[in-house]
Amino acid sequence: MLPPALSAVYIHPVKSLAAHAADEAAVEPWGLDGDRRWMLIDNESKVVTQRQQPRMAQLSAGILPGGGLILSAPGSPSLTVEVPDPAHTVVAELYPGKVELAVAAEAAHAWFSARLGAEVRLVHLDAPSHRRPVDPEFGRPGETVSLADGFPLLLTTGASLDALNSWVARGDHPDEGPLPMNRFRPNVVVDGTAPWAEDDWKRIEIGEVAFRVVKPCGRCVITTTDQRTAERGKEPLRTLARHRRDGKYLLFGRHMIPEGTGVIRVGDPVRVIG
Repeated sequence: MLPPALSAVYIHPVKSLAAHAADEAAVEPWGLDGDRRWMLIDNESKVVTQRQQPRMAQLSAGILPGGGLILSAPGSPSLTVEVPDPAHTVVAELYPGKVELAVAAEAAHAWFSARLGAEVRLVHLDAPSHRRPVDPEFGRPGETVSLADGFPLLLTTGASLDALNSWVARGDHPDEGPLPMNRFRPNVVVDGTAPWAEDDWKRIEIGEVAFRVVKPCGRCVITTTDQRTAERGKEPLRTLARHRRDGKYLLFGRHMIPEGTGVIRVGDPVRVIG
C-alpha cells in the first residue's frame, strides 16, 4: 500500500450547492479559502440547505477574482454576483446560533428563487469578526468557523468509502451503490489508509499544515441525495445505522480544525502525528 496522501480537495463556495474539485487550496484558520462563505436563507432568515431543498445539489457557484460568484444551473443562463455591500446586513439563523451576513443583490435572490420554487435570499460572510466560534467542547478560545455546519474542515478517506460500499452491496438496497464521495461533501479526501483508520487520528499533517482531528461527523439526509439528479434514496443512512452508529449519530468522516495556515495540494503526504 502506498503511504497516505491527499487525493482530493473540494471547495463549496455556497453552502449546500455543488462542490468544486481543486488541485490546491489555502488553509485559513476558519476553513479552506472560499469554502462556504455564502449561503441561502428563507423569509425567516433561517439557513436553507439540501435538507430542505435537494435541488440545490444541481446548482453551482464558481468563485471569481475578488470573491464574487458566477451562478449556473442546467439549462439556465448564468449570473454574476458581486460581493455585497457590507453595510447591508441581516442576522441569520445557523445552528447553533446566529450570524450577521451581508445581503447580495436582488438579482441573485430572484435567480435562486426561480430555480428552487421558493423565496430565498443569498447572503455572504465578509468580516472576520463575523466568524462563528467552534463548539467549545472541541475548540479552543478564539477558534472560529465560516458557514460550515460546525467545524472548519471535513476529512474522509477512500478506504472507508470502499468499506461502506461493500456493506451497501450486501444490504437491503444494493442497487443504490456504489456511492460516490460527493454524497459526503468533504473538504479533503485521503487515500492510502486502512478502512476507518481515521477513527484513531488526533493530529495530522497534510503537506506542511497541521490539523487537530476533533470528532466524528454525524451524517444527515443530505447523504441520501444523489448530487447529480437531486433524487433521494435510503443509502448510506440505512447501512451506517447498522455498522457505524454511536447513539443517535451515524458516522462517516472526521471534523478538523487547522493549527496553522498554508497551502495544501493534491498529492501532499498525510502524516499522523498524534
